Amino acid sequence: MPMKNIESENIVQTNQLTKIIDGKELVKDVNIHVKKGEIYGFLGPNGAGKTTVMKMLTNLWKPTLGTVELFGETLTPSSYEVLKRMGSIIEFPCFYEHMSGRDNLQLHCEYMGYYMPDSVDNALKMLGLLEAGGQLVKRYSLGMKQRLGIARAILCRPELLVLDEPTNGLDPAGMKQLRDLFKMLCAEYGITIIISSHILSEVESIADTIGVIDHGKMIREISMQEISEMNTMYIELAVEDTKRAAYILADQLELKNFKVIDAHTIRIYDDRIDTSVISKTLAMNDAAIHFIGRKTESLEDYFLKVTGEGAKSC
Repeated sequence: MPMKNIESENIVQTNQLTKIIDGKELVKDVNIHVKKGEIYGFLGPNGAGKTTVMKMLTNLWKPTLGTVELFGETLTPSSYEVLKRMGSIIEFPCFYEHMSGRDNLQLHCEYMGYYMPDSVDNALKMLGLLEAGGQLVKRYSLGMKQRLGIARAILCRPELLVLDEPTNGLDPAGMKQLRDLFKMLCAEYGITIIISSHILSEVESIADTIGVIDHGKMIREISMQEISEMNTMYIELAVEDTKRAAYILADQLELKNFKVIDAHTIRIYDDRIDTSVISKTLAMNDAAIHFIGRKTESLEDYFLKVTGEGAKSC
């Protein structure tokens, strides 16, 4: 029987993936398609099912229904060789606290059967932990433990990384370091990465494709290029009184395509009108205006639109 050519296929694919615990449906009929060599951003509100799906991708949980395919093979309880080709962080990474960071990574190499010289120091260096490698893990901060977890995930040069909220506990500089690292691993080593994050701007800056899950169901899979092409230009107003400003926009300028976002923000989806005309008309009608400018919808705008969420985190 000829072997599958997975080069042109999805490196990860789920088929009607469903998980039920104690009668509660955590996820239902989730279909994910991740291409080889891409960064896939997995988005969804808190409790949407992101971690549940990632636990099934990494064989920590078994599906109630449906299947997971990795590297063209269906995942089973005995898929040990397939799992050796992966690195992951699911929820919070755990370590032997009484051992040093370096010894924890060395132990990981031992049970993975990976004996590449300098691999531990290289992984520590990539995550800025080379000097701290000799310290006991119990002395590490939350951010250091998170970086050590990523060092362990990339230690054996996996073909696939599955990372659940990898920037937890990191400051903005640490987030940028990881963002650059993920881009490098994908571009230079061809590693495929699935990453979930509650910081949409982080995903927006690195992802090739995003999948949006809500209430346990997959809502949309779409490339960032497609989102960029469909993004809407709009004029944003920051005003003192949206009710008065909205009345003036409709009555004086006869605008119809605008939306009141919150107590002080209005978006006008009509790029034919000049911003100077808007600001002048509002001023002449005693409507205080604090800001006016043209903007483009972001990934956050798209996410909120498809999920119907009003919150700014996922």
